[in-house]
Amino acid sequence: MFASLYKSNVTVSYYAEDFHGKKTSSGEIFNMYDLTCAHISLPFGTVLKITNRANGKSVNVRVNDRGPFVLNREVDLSKAAAVKLDMIKSGTTKVDIEIVRAVSHSKQSLQTAQKAQKMIQKMVRNTYTAASSSSSNNISSDAASSFDYSKLVSGTVWDIQVASFSSQDNAKNFAQQLYDKGFSNIVFQKTENVTRVVIKAVEWNKVQNMEKQLKANGYSSLVIRERK
Repeated sequence: MFASLYKSNVTVSYYAEDFHGKKTSSGEIFNMYDLTCAHISLPFGTVLKITNRANGKSVNVRVNDRGPFVLNREVDLSKAAAVKLDMIKSGTTKVDIEIVRAVSHSKQSLQTAQKAQKMIQKMVRNTYTAASSSSSNNISSDAASSFDYSKLVSGTVWDIQVASFSSQDNAKNFAQQLYDKGFSNIVFQKTENVTRVVIKAVEWNKVQNMEKQLKANGYSSLVIRERK
């Protein structure tokens, strides 16, 4: 069966006894002995091939739940699937994910995906706030909001810093959230203490519109710098 690569070198975990017999987000009863998984946004019924990069073992699982609600994890597998991948002892492992069968969202599937994504985004924002407040390189929201728009003159190009993190993994996760919301040209700018998540090379006449788009998506502590 044809499969297309979805994501490479991402982290998966598994869930088992504590959830066995309880209702999943799809309405099914979770059975840890079935080959199923939880994903934040993929439609219920999507079939994924998960390959453990540590040992090459693979398993096909069907998405029937939402999760994992832990930053930097892509999928929560049933215990049966984790056994197939030989990852019970480690608890998590790095995998490649392929889509074996793609399906469309039902109304319930879409609603639960939107709710789950909002939860993750809130976690990312909370992590950003904590990381920024402890960073010596953090710029306050007051400083960010005092940008002089008269500097936006023809021919200039600007970088918009959306967030900064002391943890590079958290920066990567935040950047993925931006990408999923439709933003592009996202880069990391590293200093000695933090990793900045930046939308780079925004033309002078598009800066204000980009700022509005970001703020409309809940990103308000922006820092705008001219790109030299």
